[in-house]
Amino acid sequence: MKNRKNTITKLAGFLGGLAILPVLAACEPQTTTTQTSPAPEATPTIAPAPGETPADQTTPTTPTTGATDDIVNVASGDPSFSTLTELINAAGLADTLEGEGPYTVFAPTNEAFAGLSESTRQQLAQPENRETLRRILQYHVVPGEVTSDQLQSGEVATAEGNPVNVQVDAAANQVRVNDATVTQPDIQASNGVIHAIDSVILPPNLNL
Repeated sequence: MKNRKNTITKLAGFLGGLAILPVLAACEPQTTTTQTSPAPEATPTIAPAPGETPADQTTPTTPTTGATDDIVNVASGDPSFSTLTELINAAGLADTLEGEGPYTVFAPTNEAFAGLSESTRQQLAQPENRETLRRILQYHVVPGEVTSDQLQSGEVATAEGNPVNVQVDAAANQVRVNDATVTQPDIQASNGVIHAIDSVILPPNLNL
């Protein structure tokens, strides 16, 4: 009888321990498991084809004044300035007038050069007179860009050193440079402007 009582007592203790387990489990601190978000997928990079500009890159542009060719190229592209272009190259002024500038050129047309005497044209063609030719051409060049609406009557300094005399007749819509008349103003180049004139102007004290 005594043994049976002991057995019942042990069984009751065991069952009581089982009943406490859920309570102890509830009292234990909860461990939070942090889920790591998957890393964002990398955006694939597409290499441009040879010679192709990537879409996110832009090609820088060079500001211009409305023309992409320099003074020498503009003049050489106009048949009425073929003589002037030849003389610019002969005088060694092409590199200067292809430079940054800006310049204003009072450009004699072929007809203007034809107005020179035959002897003068022959003299200017001689290699020993290259410096004289250079002076004549520089006398037609004004440093800086001066369009027709900016021209004012008075003396204007030239690259040769001596000034030219500009006369603006607004009423007649006419511009004269010394004894030459502007026949076509404002021929735009990337490094300046050209004004066509109908005769060759000569610097003072020039010996031909």
